[in-house]
Amino acid sequence: MSKSIKLIAAFGFIAAISACTSGQTDEEYVVVDPEPISVEPTYTGKYK
Repeated sequence: MSKSIKLIAAFGFIAAISACTSGQTDEEYVVVDPEPISVEPTYTGKYK
């Protein structure tokens, strides 16, 4: 094949690959609520 056809095919291949991967660059953020480290005391009576 001639050089110009190879050059056009290479540019087309690079353009197709870059178009396919451009939508996959979005990052997803996941927010997780942390669990409490200790349990809060509960009222059990005056002198218990």
